[in-house]
Amino acid sequence: MIPNIHLDHYDEGERNALADAMQVMARAFDPVFGEAWTLPQVAGVMIMPGTWLTIARLDAAPLGFTLVRSVLDECELLLLAVDPLWRGRGIGHALVSDSLRTARRRGITSMNLEVRASNNAIKLYEKLGFEYVHRRPGYYRGNDGQLHDALSFRLDMMI
Repeated sequence: MIPNIHLDHYDEGERNALADAMQVMARAFDPVFGEAWTLPQVAGVMIMPGTWLTIARLDAAPLGFTLVRSVLDECELLLLAVDPLWRGRGIGHALVSDSLRTARRRGITSMNLEVRASNNAIKLYEKLGFEYVHRRPGYYRGNDGQLHDALSFRLDMMI
């Protein structure tokens, strides 16, 4: 990973953190797929118990983030976003790895995620040990009306 990158953690919807996440999301998600969340969606999840946001920063500039929600001993990686100009430099790996460490500290034993079947992040998830669970044909509908399969992955963690 790039030196001087630091990860900031938020358990509640702190206004500046949400704005930074939305700034990254606007750049990271291709509008064709319609996967970007709105500010009310992110803020609504952030007020739920067991939810945390991690933002990767260089100085004060946000480069990427993860959003995770846990219930009991399971959690779901809801969002991973890295600014396209900063991809391929270990930021996504650092964010997901940090989310896994945070989950373990909280007593969580598994992390789940769902991703569009053509998303390049699948390589990262597999590298980190996530295993394919199943495919949901035509689960996502892009802004152009095209349907995309979703893949579910799971990682069982040792505490």
